[in-house]
Amino acid sequence: MSDAVELGVSLLANLDDDELALAAAIDRLETVTSDPHTTRTILDTAEKRGIIERADGRIRVRSGGFVRFERDVVTREGEFTCRRCGASIMTGYVIQLDAGEHGPFGSSCIRKVIGRR
Repeated sequence: MSDAVELGVSLLANLDDDELALAAAIDRLETVTSDPHTTRTILDTAEKRGIIERADGRIRVRSGGFVRFERDVVTREGEFTCRRCGASIMTGYVIQLDAGEHGPFGSSCIRKVIGRR
């Protein structure tokens, strides 16, 4: 399995949302990969592992995990580009997942990626 697949599966396992539109899940996975084949592999792998269920254009997260800002998000100062929106940022927020680090993100994008709007 590729690192991107494992990172994407780990991201799905830790979303704060219990259920979301497939398009919203893909939007979040695009922070991991822009390759449609890899995105499909992430979704298929997560479904096979029982992390998500897919039906009617929606996914339901079954893992029960979530990101705790105090424990799972590291703040780094420097010059970064947000992985979600591409903006230049001075403070980068990086999610510590079982499969590795994911980020950096800006302050509003980190919330969108993990499901806290």
